[in-house]
Amino acid sequence: MLIKPKKLQLGDCVATVSPSWGGAGEPELRWRYEQGIKRLEDIFGLKVVPMPNSLKGGDYLYKNPQARAEDLMTAFKDKSIKGIIANIGGDDSIRLLPYIDFDVIRENPKIFMGYSDTTISHLFCHKAGISSYYGPAILTDFAENVEVDPYTIQMVKRTLFSNEIIGEIQPANEWTSERLEWIEENKNRRRTMQKNSGYEVLQGSGVVQGHLIGGCIEVLEIAKGTELWPEKIYWENSILFFETSEDKPAPDFIKYWLRNYATQGILKKTNGIIFGKPQDEKYYEEYKVEILRVMAEFDLGDLPILYNLNFGHTEPKFILPYGVKAEINCEKTTFTILENGVE
Repeated sequence: MLIKPKKLQLGDCVATVSPSWGGAGEPELRWRYEQGIKRLEDIFGLKVVPMPNSLKGGDYLYKNPQARAEDLMTAFKDKSIKGIIANIGGDDSIRLLPYIDFDVIRENPKIFMGYSDTTISHLFCHKAGISSYYGPAILTDFAENVEVDPYTIQMVKRTLFSNEIIGEIQPANEWTSERLEWIEENKNRRRTMQKNSGYEVLQGSGVVQGHLIGGCIEVLEIAKGTELWPEKIYWENSILFFETSEDKPAPDFIKYWLRNYATQGILKKTNGIIFGKPQDEKYYEEYKVEILRVMAEFDLGDLPILYNLNFGHTEPKFILPYGVKAEINCEKTTFTILENGVE
C-alpha cells in the first residue's frame, strides 16, 4: 500500500520544479510560466513558490542534474509546502537518481504531480512508498492559451482537493494536441478542439479492479532494470496505464515494449490495461493492431484493455493516482477510480 498525501486546501503553498527540461526559466518562455502559476493562484487559491534552481534555464539544468534533484528534496523537506508540480517533462530526469534521498520523500509525503518524463519522479515516489499523481503540468495544462480547460479544472478539484471517492472518469467531450508556438502573440489564441470519440474496449469482458501503476511508455523503458523498477509482486492485481509522448513512437515500438512486459510476466500478473489517447491521434489505429497482436502472441486475449483515455500527452486530461484502486468495466466501457486520491 502506498501512503496517500493529504489533500490540498485553499491557501496552501505549492512548489514548482523542473526535474527534466528547464524551459520554464528561459527568458522567452517566462511569460508562460507566470501565466501557469497565476492560474493556480486564481482558480485554486494556492500560493506558488518556484524552487531555487527551477528557473535557471535549460542549459544550466541540463548540466546540473544534482540541482534539479536538490529542488525536489528541498520541496519535500519544507513543511510549509503541501504539493509539488512539475513545470514540464523532458527526457533525462533519470540522471537525478544518484542524488535522490528516498527517506526524505518517505518521511514527508505530499502531493507530487506531472506527466511525461516526470514518470521517473513518480517512480522515485513509488520506491519511497508514497502515492503521486500522473497529471497536468505548469507550462502545458495550467498555462493553456486563453484559459485552463474546465475538464482539467474539475479533475484537479476532484482528485487533489477532495478526499471523497473520485468515482467514474467520464471521457472529455473534446480534445486537442494542436501545436501552437509558445509565443506571447499566441496567448489569446485558442487551440482547435476536436470531438472526442470516447473510450474503446479493445478486448476483454466483465469488470476488473486493481491498483494503478504506469506512466509514459517510452520513459518506463528508461527505468527498466534500474532500482526504480517496481518489484514483481507489485504488478500483481494491478491496472497498468500507458501513454505515448509527442515523439509519437512508431507502432513497432509498442509491439517490442509490450512483448517485454509480457516476457517479464507483468501482463500475466496485471488485471487490465488502459491506454491514453495518442498525441494528435497519430497511429491511433496502428497502435491498436500492435497491442492486440502482442496479446494474441502471449495468449492474453482475455485481458481487459480500454483505449483512448484522456491522460498524458493530450489536453484536457484527468489525473491518475499511483497505487489507488481503479476499475475497468468492459460491459459499460467505463473507467472508475474506486478510492479517494488523497487523505
